[in-house]
Amino acid sequence: MPSNQPIVLLREVTGERYLPIWIGAVEATAIAFAQQGVVPPRPLTHDLMKDVLEATGNPLTEVRITDVKDGVFFALLVFDSGIEVSARPSDSIALALRTGTRIVCDEDVLDEAGLAVPAEQEDEVEKFREFLDHVTPEDFDAEP
Repeated sequence: MPSNQPIVLLREVTGERYLPIWIGAVEATAIAFAQQGVVPPRPLTHDLMKDVLEATGNPLTEVRITDVKDGVFFALLVFDSGIEVSARPSDSIALALRTGTRIVCDEDVLDEAGLAVPAEQEDEVEKFREFLDHVTPEDFDAEP
């Protein structure tokens, strides 16, 4: 990205919307490691969190992207016990990838920050890639 800030791009499973979330470099690395199956010689923070959840018998059942305010996204970790813990989406996604947990997004968040990209239209996808090359987090701070 021109801004040198990583972005995670979530895609709607049964629709054509994408949700771009700017994240930190450390979290981007953690997400990339999980996607690529990289196992570090010693557990990183998200690996440790996964191990703690397994050891305590309280599995993560869902990650929810719940809100966006002034371009900042919010998430909840939902556990088998019913406990919900507020977390950053980037950390939540990194943990979800390690645990095989589903990631869901509130409809209001998708309505506000989601971008529609028809899957069957390649030129639309290319335009979206160009958009991502030039957009900054500040572009999402403006009031409608």
